[in-house]
Amino acid sequence: MRDALREKINTALKAAQDAGDKRKCATLRLVQTAVKDREAAARENGKDGVAEPEVIEILQKMVRQREDSAGEFESGGQLDLAEQERAEQEIIRELLPHQISEETMKTLCEETLQEIGAHGLRDIGRCMNELKSRYPGQMDFVQASCVVKDMLRAEAASQDASTSKGGEASGD
Repeated sequence: MRDALREKINTALKAAQDAGDKRKCATLRLVQTAVKDREAAARENGKDGVAEPEVIEILQKMVRQREDSAGEFESGGQLDLAEQERAEQEIIRELLPHQISEETMKTLCEETLQEIGAHGLRDIGRCMNELKSRYPGQMDFVQASCVVKDMLRAEAASQDASTSKGGEASGD
């Protein structure tokens, strides 16, 4: 049985073909090829293929690649190529599940840190695993990881500051 995301990709490709949208057709074919390549690699390693969360990861990676390329093209003065990359990026984003806003992501990261009792940088992995299981494909986990690290560093710094203040007060 095919999963919903692959059906969404196929449906979008058929619609783009019917509409004669060459850019969208080419981009969606790239997506299909990337998924098929990952499936072939998985089968070579004895797996049954790729699950929907892996397809989401592929799409997110493709979005990031296009963002990076667009930035490079802009800095090189190739604005037309940067615009093409951004157009492809938007086509791919349409396939992804609804993305959690940056502000909401920060709140969810903070709540997750509190719920699992994370107190130091050693808890980043545990926190990220929890976020990935709760919000698969709904947030940029690279960005979420940076937010979690910053929160844990800030907490560690405030604990160090309160510890050193407490030490100074007791030394008087």
